[in-house]
Amino acid sequence: MDRKLHEAVLRGDVPAFLNLIREDESIIEQTTFYLLNTVLHIAAKFGHLELASEIIKLRPEMGSAENEKMETPLHEACREGHVNMIEVLLEADPWAAYKPNRNGESVLYVATYHGKVDAVKYLLNDPRLLMLEDDRFATSLHIAASAGHLDIVKEIIELRPDFAWKRDFQGHSPLHLACNKGHLEVTRELLKLDPDLSFLQDNDGRTSLHLAAIKGQVDILDEILSTSPESAGMLTGQGETVLHLGVKNNHYEAIKFLVEAHNINELLDFPDHDRNTILHLATARNLTRIVTYLVTETDIDVNALNRKGCTALDIAESRAGNSGSLNLILALKEAGGKRSHQLTHGSTDHSPNIQNKWERLHGNHLPAAPWSKTILDFPPINRLQQRHYSRRRKQHKLHYASVQNAQNTLVIVAVLIASVTFSAGVNPPGGVHQDGPFAGKSTMGRATHFKVFMISNNMALFLSLGIVVVLLSIITFRRKPLMKLLTVAHKVMWVSVSCMATGYMAATWIIMPHGRGTNWVLAALLSIGGGCIMLVFVGLGLMLARHWLRKREWRKKNDKKRKRTTGRIISHKIGISCCHKRSLGSGINRMGMGSPFSRTTCNNYSSFDSTNSDLESSELEGLHPL
Repeated sequence: MDRKLHEAVLRGDVPAFLNLIREDESIIEQTTFYLLNTVLHIAAKFGHLELASEIIKLRPEMGSAENEKMETPLHEACREGHVNMIEVLLEADPWAAYKPNRNGESVLYVATYHGKVDAVKYLLNDPRLLMLEDDRFATSLHIAASAGHLDIVKEIIELRPDFAWKRDFQGHSPLHLACNKGHLEVTRELLKLDPDLSFLQDNDGRTSLHLAAIKGQVDILDEILSTSPESAGMLTGQGETVLHLGVKNNHYEAIKFLVEAHNINELLDFPDHDRNTILHLATARNLTRIVTYLVTETDIDVNALNRKGCTALDIAESRAGNSGSLNLILALKEAGGKRSHQLTHGSTDHSPNIQNKWERLHGNHLPAAPWSKTILDFPPINRLQQRHYSRRRKQHKLHYASVQNAQNTLVIVAVLIASVTFSAGVNPPGGVHQDGPFAGKSTMGRATHFKVFMISNNMALFLSLGIVVVLLSIITFRRKPLMKLLTVAHKVMWVSVSCMATGYMAATWIIMPHGRGTNWVLAALLSIGGGCIMLVFVGLGLMLARHWLRKREWRKKNDKKRKRTTGRIISHKIGISCCHKRSLGSGINRMGMGSPFSRTTCNNYSSFDSTNSDLESSELEGLHPL
């Protein structure tokens, strides 16, 4: 852009601008070097209303001109909040209001982001601008809530209250964003609209209360819990409570406020998916202040066990080399903390409490937990056995994922076979008659090889379609039924592949010329095709036979091991009943050997070996055939 022109537009000097235009009319079309802004973009940005009016008179089409960001002059006016300029530009080109920039941002979005309340109010006179955001993840309400523009939030929810329930690509609602940034008044306004907004969860299962705890926003926590106290029981995708998140982010004041002001003591001993209570987490992070407060000012269970069978004292002593660990150990011991191997059947009887808390938050389903083994005081599982368990769980997950992948692969292969055979069926080898009474009929329809081709091709087509329909229609949620289904589908798939190979060889036979010099080609075709198929069949058959033999041997060994283990468990239970009859007394009678805790105990103690015969018998080779 010409220097004199640029200076005149920046100053809003209308006479100087008009003189330059008289000297050279084409100068008005010049743009800046980098952003490609026109003179109207610059005038709109700096609010030179008179100059903008003159430019529009000379070049009305400039009202919709776009710069490098695909922004019109109206975007610049909305960004700076020049309401009179917005009015002039909309009179020149009303459709400029509906043009988004390169990032998909409308003029309303831009005005909202920069907190230009007057500009937003003027733009909202046209309700169609909000309709443009119906199919967007983040709306103007998300932007206003995140930036804390209370007046804009009020204006938008008055017109479109449903925007308060919309979530962006991360699953955040406007309330999530307001709580995350600590905007108390915006939070209060959204909760006034609907308190149930506090139950919305993002993609990680976190509510607005969880985000406030992560940021340590005490005033936001108070506002949400005062409006919707039930939201305190919401869990994240990792099974974390609001207290877990406060401890993980070392917000002492938020933890103290939640425990004392809103009395959520029932969450103190609540475990996450790794069975860690907030005391486990605080100890692992050397948060001395939080640990001291929990063990001295609350009724938290200092001897709760996590998934690894560790108490808070075990964790503190494992980190004895870290600074502050000594204070943690002293605080835990003074509160009655013990190591896991020091616990007896009477010292950690907190499973019923955990069960009640879980039922209050989740209903009557309590998953198998390591605390249940303290009911009958079975011998503790050592670290070697824990590693054995961990490795087995990983192998089971990997095996089940592989089986599910095999199911998906079978569906894909079956679809491919169906596509190929369908194409071959409607376009037969040798072609079709083009005219005459047999027009559209196969030229080789009476040949024996063509009949072999059609039978094989149709069998491959309909067998593969059958596989697709069955695998897509049956939902299996247990491994054994899934394995049976895949085994049958796998065998049918081989029949389909064999038919497709046979059809291919028959089609090749049809289109090959017969006579001297070609007979050896046909013989080679049969030898190569049939030989490869048979070689694969024989190889897989041998692998399958070996797998069956290994499974048979493994089952015999497993039956013997199960009998020995069952005998030891029965003896141990009889010994416990005799030695601790008085101490357990009504506790065991109340729980009963049919209780979920006692059943979990027996299963956890006796089931060191997997019942997945396919996995166990093929562990050394790392694979097994279907």
